[in-house]
Order: sequence, then C-alpha cells, then structure tokens
Amino acid sequence: MGVVNVTPDSFSDGGLYLDSDAAVAHGEELVRDGAAILDIGGESTRPGAVEVDEAEELRRTTPVVAGLTGKATISVDTSKLAVAEAAIGAGASIVNDVTALRGDPEMAALCAERKVGVVLMHMPGNPRTMQDDPSYADVVDDVKAFLAERVEAAVAAGIDEERIWLDPGIGFGKTLEHNLELLRRLGELREFGRPLVIGTSRKSFIGKVDGSAVDERIGGTIASTVFAAAEGADVLRVHDVAESAQAMRVTEAILG
Repeated sequence: MGVVNVTPDSFSDGGLYLDSDAAVAHGEELVRDGAAILDIGGESTRPGAVEVDEAEELRRTTPVVAGLTGKATISVDTSKLAVAEAAIGAGASIVNDVTALRGDPEMAALCAERKVGVVLMHMPGNPRTMQDDPSYADVVDDVKAFLAERVEAAVAAGIDEERIWLDPGIGFGKTLEHNLELLRRLGELREFGRPLVIGTSRKSFIGKVDGSAVDERIGGTIASTVFAAAEGADVLRVHDVAESAQAMRVTEAILG
C-alpha cells in the first residue's frame, strides 16, 4: 500500500504532493515501483495535526482518486462521510478510517451500502490528543479488545466481515515500547482471521530507537516492515515502495 499524502503538513512528505497533478504522478510512480494499493489522504493524522474542514479535504482528495482509479486499487484515508462518499464515487474501493468508524455515525452505513473494503485502526482519542500520556494495562490485549468491539460494530451495521481489515495503529497513541511490543506480538492479532495492515513507514518510533530524522528512516522502515510481514502482516503501508518491494521479494525468496 503506497502512501499518497495530498497535504501540506504530513510528518514525512507534507506539501510535496499538494497539487493534484503532482499527487497523481506520484501515485503512478508508486505503482511502477510495486504498489498494489494507493492510500490517498487529504488530512494529516500525525500527532497534533490541525483538523481539515470537509470542503478542503474533498478538494484535495477527489481529483487524485479520480486520476488514479484504474491504475491500482484505491483506498481513501478519511474519517469524513462526505469525503468517503465522493472518493467511492470517483473509484475508491477501500475506506481507511483511523477512527475505526467512530468519527462519523453514518460512515458504517455508507461502507455497508457501497460494499467497499474497510480498514479499522486502533487509536485512542484523535490525532490531536492521542499522544497525551498513552497508557495500557497490556497494549496487545487492549488493542485486541478494541478491534474486536469495532469489528462487531461494523458487522452489526451491515458490513461484510470479509471486507474488514485491521490495523493496530503503530504510532497512534503509543509509546516506543508500546509500538515495539505490538510488533513483537503481532501474531496474536491473527486470531481475528482478518487481513492485518501495518504502517511503520518513517514513523517517530524508528527515530527513538536510533536518533534518525524522518528522511533517514528507510532502513528502520524496511526492518520493521519485513519483520511485520514475517509475523503475519498482509498489507504493508509505506512511503518508499521501491525499496520495500525489493526487500519483500528478497525475503520471500529466502523463506520460500
């Protein structure tokens, strides 16, 4: 899953692809590099990010979704009903909702009606509050309990369970140790029997391990991505698609 941020303030590449033509060209490049899915987002979800109004998020994302439809499977990274509805209309087939369908009470019904895939992610609070002293009794058990509840809610709203993917939310309301523990015990999330989405790409926990800046974290991204895949991750959400795809091809060759 290649990341296409149509934002001025994303932690990694904010502003680089704010122009829709530049974002479409970047998405096409990611497909050439090996991305099977493009995840298009118009609102940064980095810690402390400023909320974007609906009209602006629509303006940022809809033309990019339309421009990339047919070139890969398209996912829209949003928690707003109108943005998801417009993206689905433009060709998106997955809604990647960091609030796990809690942000808008009508989102679940839309996804059920349009029969799109849904990514349910664990995040305490919202991007503005999630890093305010996150704590868990046991981070893996707590994330599992949250995801179980959200799967139940999604199915009750009419979403086919086969269309649900799960994301433990690496970097969303978690300390360094929480993130490392989730990766170590990722196999426990296989109990759901649903595809697992993992996004470690360029995140701050890598920098906390070795002091690296955002643009120095490709090695850490690859290490964590390959480890996650070996532990059972199905979808790897990354910025550096070419390098990650090469790492996975070599890993798969070694493991047979």
